[in-house]
Amino acid sequence: MESEAKPPEGTSPDEIHDEKFTGGLVSLINVALLALLGSQLLVPAQDQSHSSSSPLDGHPAPDFTLAVLSTHAASNIHLATFKGKPVLLNFWASWCDPCKHEAPLLEVTWRRVQSQGIVFLGIDFQDTQSDGLSFIQHYGITYPNVVDANGSTAINYGVTGVPETVFIDRHGVIVHKVIGELTEQTLDSNLQLLSR
Repeated sequence: MESEAKPPEGTSPDEIHDEKFTGGLVSLINVALLALLGSQLLVPAQDQSHSSSSPLDGHPAPDFTLAVLSTHAASNIHLATFKGKPVLLNFWASWCDPCKHEAPLLEVTWRRVQSQGIVFLGIDFQDTQSDGLSFIQHYGITYPNVVDANGSTAINYGVTGVPETVFIDRHGVIVHKVIGELTEQTLDSNLQLLSR
């Protein structure tokens, strides 16, 4: 038989009730906090296209030389050759739905701003060459695209997924990095940062 624990001598019934209530409340708060923490761990990261900064902001853009995405013997594009011009780097893949959504916006914007000397460069990441070429053809992409075959460029730019877009000023310094799908407003506001 179990015996109930007896309160210490001199403890009033009100004190016993307050102690049980406080202990129950603390347990309830702990359970609620654990549930909140658990729910946040299970929710995918939110689109950060409006996020404020990246650890890369204000640092020189890591240089690279990558092969042009092409059906012919591929030539290379070297980032350093664009020094003196603002550059938009867009990491994408053909299997990425947000990349499909932003592709028309990037192309329309490119056609509008290319006369201002702004360079757009797509970087196909974790993709096959044939799928990448089909993507470019399907969306009528006319700005240059290269292939990050071994992923080293994406690593150097801290890419955690696609799409991600990096805005580099004419001095070769990263002004801003957008994680997630670009909106027209986000794209335009970041391009304005480049033209300062």
